[in-house]
Amino acid sequence: MVCYHITEALEVISASVHEKLEIEMTETPDVISEPTPEPEEEKGEADLDDWEAMASDHEQDKEMKTVHIEVKEEAEEEDEEEEEEEEESDDDDDDDDDGASEESEDEEEKQVLTASLEVDKEPEVVTSEKEKQLSKEFSSDSELESDSDDGRTKEERIYDEAKRRIEKRRADNIMNINTEKLRAPVICVLGHVDTGKTKILDKLRHTHVQDSEAGGITQQIGATNVPLETIKEQTKMVKNFERDEIKIPGMLIIDTPGHESFSNLRNRGSSLCDIAILVVDIMHGLEPQTIESINLLKAKKCPFIVALNKIDRLYDWKKSPDTDVVATLKKQKKNTKDEFDERAKSTIVEFAQQGLNAALFFENKDPRTFVSLVPTSAHTGDGMGNLIAMLVELTQTMLAKRLAYSMELRAQVMEVKALPGMGTTIDVILINGNMKEGDTIIVPGVEGPIVTQIRGLLLPPPLKELRVKNQYEKQKEVWAAQGVKILAKDLEKSLAGLPLLIAHKDDEIAVLKDELDHELKQTLNSIKLEEKGVYVQASTLGSLEALLEYLRASSVPYAGINIGPVHKKDVMKASAMLEHDPQFSVILAFDVKVERDSQELADTLGVRIFSAEIIYHLFDAFTKYRQDYKRQKQEEFKHVAVFPSKLRIIPQFIFNSRDPIVIGVSVEAGLLKQGTPVCVPSKNFIDIGIVTSIEVNHKQVDVARKGQEVCIKIEPIPGESPKMYGRHFEATDFIVSKISRQSIDALKDWFRDEMQKSDWQLVMELKKIFEII
Repeated sequence: MVCYHITEALEVISASVHEKLEIEMTETPDVISEPTPEPEEEKGEADLDDWEAMASDHEQDKEMKTVHIEVKEEAEEEDEEEEEEEEESDDDDDDDDDGASEESEDEEEKQVLTASLEVDKEPEVVTSEKEKQLSKEFSSDSELESDSDDGRTKEERIYDEAKRRIEKRRADNIMNINTEKLRAPVICVLGHVDTGKTKILDKLRHTHVQDSEAGGITQQIGATNVPLETIKEQTKMVKNFERDEIKIPGMLIIDTPGHESFSNLRNRGSSLCDIAILVVDIMHGLEPQTIESINLLKAKKCPFIVALNKIDRLYDWKKSPDTDVVATLKKQKKNTKDEFDERAKSTIVEFAQQGLNAALFFENKDPRTFVSLVPTSAHTGDGMGNLIAMLVELTQTMLAKRLAYSMELRAQVMEVKALPGMGTTIDVILINGNMKEGDTIIVPGVEGPIVTQIRGLLLPPPLKELRVKNQYEKQKEVWAAQGVKILAKDLEKSLAGLPLLIAHKDDEIAVLKDELDHELKQTLNSIKLEEKGVYVQASTLGSLEALLEYLRASSVPYAGINIGPVHKKDVMKASAMLEHDPQFSVILAFDVKVERDSQELADTLGVRIFSAEIIYHLFDAFTKYRQDYKRQKQEEFKHVAVFPSKLRIIPQFIFNSRDPIVIGVSVEAGLLKQGTPVCVPSKNFIDIGIVTSIEVNHKQVDVARKGQEVCIKIEPIPGESPKMYGRHFEATDFIVSKISRQSIDALKDWFRDEMQKSDWQLVMELKKIFEII
């Protein structure tokens, strides 16, 4: 009885193994790196036929074989993780490829003997369970053998499999977008400082966020969920607007410090927002940051509408927030309407200078070609309904394809915050897809990607700002587009400004970590550092790049960058500049905490730390420090620095020929300053003294430039015998500044601003004359 069972089980096992091998050889060609030779295939098929012939003697075996294959297919499709665990256990038994099959057969015989002893009690159930286990072991063995030819480790195979799965899922999600169901559009508010960006949002949501900000200036990105009911309520006064035909479920409006969300926040190459509101002050027109915002919008090819704000400042404006702004304009006095028309036309001309066609929204026949200008007042509420109506119309018509709902996750970490009772949390903009409690998330971190699980999803109440502390609503699951606060462990060192990713299975974590790592390195490597420069520290990737852009525009070099609080290692890196250029041994800390021990170390080493919550205050403090430092160094080096000058003597103006020499000269090149030592190259470089006085029309001046005719007094160098005009040099000789290597270096370091291009050309000429290397 026992022998019969052993033979029977071995026949079934062998048949299933050979079938499994044949299926894998035909169905998974890309796993095997080289095609197996034809003779081996023929042999395999012959063997398989023999086993089938033997198995066909028993009807029961046929049934078992059929069940066996079905179970294997199910296990392969539905239980990949279990197979991988068993692959690991089998991997230890497969060290020697040649002896693998013999060892596995011995092992199987032992297991079958054990199985056969139990068959008498429960023959059908026990046999099928053991066969499942054995078939999995054999299949995992065969997979390992088939993959061993391509030279990859098991970890690499798992990694590649996970990567393929992620790519396939993303491709499927892109294919299966639902154009009938639209998500909420993400709307950014941009514009110059103090044009009323945040005030527009405050009016919309009846809040006072702007009053609580540092200096009334937005320093971080904030998000507000605007529900459909509010859109309908705010647009009730707008004529010709079908409120019942709104397709979008709401809006997610993002308030930005200038331009961060465009130039900094990234998500696989696409911009964070779908459409933008560019706020322009009607009283000032296009200002520098407005033009910068326009250039960013053009570069990203992002559609936008213009809020022509502060119309309440027009002379004699009569507010009427509950009526359509077109009707409100018609009700104004003639002089008010004339002023509006004049200022609106002026703004349209300024847009034309930036290469954009613009028109007032009620005169705009072609919104795809002309930018719409909507007159608004964030103070009185005039035109706010028209602004929202315009956004709704443009998003659900022109941007319908972009807003089509997709399951492909797009989420961006905006801010990292420590909240009392909650610990460190992250504010995330969920642009597409969904998130739920318990999801494994990978977020960017200062020291590399952080893997953690979502413990809580908090939504601010409708119309409440995400970054302002609220009575948050806890959710089990959130759908795009939303601003959401995430509670999770280990977020202390997380980094704002990069995507958040979700791993559906454990083997996907390594792939997604590499993705985030690559994105962060790519971003930081694209920032070009100088050999000499300041050390820059900021709270987010966005604010870091915004500050670097500001420094670049102001010609301030930076040699080091970091994100997060200022630690001792940052102070040590900044202190390296003490050897090269002490004026740059400075840390600019924007909106970050400076650790106490870091400040103490900086004071000890002589590193200056400038910390501020407002980018302009930080820059002003550093600019003042640089000016003071420069003045100090100029005072220190004023006797070393010799400005280049070339003087021609005017013979008819020789007032005194010796001690001191007082003569009239014409400045042929360069600039002449008091205290300049002068010599005559044509007379063997004879030193004739130091220029102690310069006069123009009997008035003392500090400097004379090229083309001027001046009277100069030359006093002898202390300790040397006085030189005499007519004996030591003549009117035909040119007088030049006596420069040296040290004086040229001093000019380069501390007096560069006072030098012109022609002055440097004279320096090059004098270098050859004096043979300075």
